[in-house]
Parts: sequence; structure tokens; C-alpha cells
Amino acid sequence: MFLHVLEARHVGDPRIWLRCNDGSAGTVDLASELTGPVFESLLDLERFSSLRVAHHTVCWDNGADFAPEFLRQRLVLAA
Repeated sequence: MFLHVLEARHVGDPRIWLRCNDGSAGTVDLASELTGPVFESLLDLERFSSLRVAHHTVCWDNGADFAPEFLRQRLVLAA
């Protein structure tokens, strides 16, 4: 089965809540990942909060995205 992000939303600072098609759901803190030309613009929380789910993962209008597998590995599961 290929991993897909089904839902995502901004929950504070550079953190997102997401739900995947494998049934997992929880938060991912991306603070340490927002480096480099594409990702640094996401340090602006207004831009960061404009995330959306497209192509089975989380992405932003500036072209930034993270692989669903990368996000799943960093997921702190909801209790």
C-alpha cells in the first residue's frame, strides 16, 4: 500500500496535524526542517498555515512539500 496524507491542518508554530490512509493520525513538528530556499519562506506562519493536501501529501503554494513517508516517520501519534 502506498502511503497517502488524507487530511492536514496547521495547529501552531510550524506544526501540523495530519491523518494518513494507514489509519495513523497525529502531529508533526517541522521546525527543524524549514531550511533552504524553498522551506525558509514557511517560517512566516501566515504562509505556513496556508498548507493544503495535494498529490497525496502536504504542500504549499511556493512549491514546498514533504513526502508522506517523511511526515509519517515524524508523526507523534494522537492518544
